[in-house]
Amino acid sequence: MPLTPPASASTPAASFERLLAIMDDLRANCPWDKKQTLESIRHLTIEETYELSDAILSADMPEIKKEVGDIMLHLVFYAKIASETNAFTITDVLNGICDKLINRHPHIYSDTEVNDDADVKRNWEQIKLKEGNKSVLGGVPASLPALVKASRIQEKARGVGFDWEEKSQVWEKVEEEMQEFKNEFNAEDENSIDHDKAESEFGDLLFSLINYARFININPEDALEKTNRKFIKRFQYLETRARENGKQLQDMTLAEMDVFWNEAKKL
Repeated sequence: MPLTPPASASTPAASFERLLAIMDDLRANCPWDKKQTLESIRHLTIEETYELSDAILSADMPEIKKEVGDIMLHLVFYAKIASETNAFTITDVLNGICDKLINRHPHIYSDTEVNDDADVKRNWEQIKLKEGNKSVLGGVPASLPALVKASRIQEKARGVGFDWEEKSQVWEKVEEEMQEFKNEFNAEDENSIDHDKAESEFGDLLFSLINYARFININPEDALEKTNRKFIKRFQYLETRARENGKQLQDMTLAEMDVFWNEAKKL
């Protein structure tokens, strides 16, 4: 006999209770939901996070709303699974994050004074150390993509005052790293290179560029993804124009492809 679904709600609290009730129903009655573990839905959560990221970059508000809901479902799912072994409950999760936010915002919930968001970030990192973190960088997940990880490392170091004073200094570092990379890999020199050294210097160059991007308020992950999307759009235009002219890209010269590429750049 089918269950009666919880009715739609008009307040945040009631809506959340509705989701919890549905989660209870699914966990008790759905063969797929009953089989899931913390580990089995982990990769799905990662996928949903990337889908939310795509929606944000596309400024697609209906899609953002949908993906936020999907991620919220996953969070409730984790708490439900954990509650079955008395590890923790959704109430524990919510109280935990509330307590952390209160503790880390003493300028709101206590008498600490701040002048700007930089003060807030510094206080945040100092409070984390008092909470037991052995390193300011300890909260950076090891599995983060390297580009995002570099940004987070630099932001956290800045939070305790380890940073350049002027953006001109950062740009000088970029130029220094570029020269060191060129010394290891001269594009005009056909001699073999020391791959390990060149790779190391290229990494240093990327790290310094990410640092400079931070100083001029550019998110390097967003910037690179937008360039990726721009390239995809132009390349797909190139493919379409080639087909319209009865040609295959592999049979075209670079000069022929450049004609369509330049068309794409004007769109």
